[in-house]
Amino acid sequence: MKKKLCSALLLTLSFIITGCTTIATTAGTSLYKVAVDERKVGTIASDTKITITILTKFINDDLVKAQDISIFCYEGNVYLVGEYELKEQKKRSLEITKGVEGVKSVSAYLSQKDPNSSCGTLDNLAITTKVKIKLLGDIDILSTNVDVETVNCTVVLLGIVGSEQELKKVIDHARKVTGIYGVKPFLKKAELH
Repeated sequence: MKKKLCSALLLTLSFIITGCTTIATTAGTSLYKVAVDERKVGTIASDTKITITILTKFINDDLVKAQDISIFCYEGNVYLVGEYELKEQKKRSLEITKGVEGVKSVSAYLSQKDPNSSCGTLDNLAITTKVKIKLLGDIDILSTNVDVETVNCTVVLLGIVGSEQELKKVIDHARKVTGIYGVKPFLKKAELH
């Protein structure tokens, strides 16, 4: 019972933190995100279902630490970003994700935790904030379509952008932030439908 309550709480918090959207969502921010998203509403709903399913399986798994891995899904393509302590945790998170219905592909930027790393949580948060500020400041970029995560001072960019020019500008902005070790882009250009 305690594990199920914890699972429900983590799932609710993940919706709040990541801004997951469903058709029934009425919050202005979420509706705006749906309106400007490069994906169709049905695709967004399907991606959200996949994300929730993976997160639930992570939470209920005894090996994977759900709080250490962020899950992103765009058009059925899943991206896992975060850290792990044991190689078995990384392997298990990939196995779980690949086994979820609707998942077309799985890409990961998962780094082994290093207690001696010179890059800590506050460094990662500061870098993420700086990148987001740069993206928000560029009127040529629809920054709500770009997710930014920082792992061990490496910026990970995810999402679907409208053009090749927008894709390049997002990466350039991230590269100009001081204190980063690198940029790992998982950005796709929107397909014309």
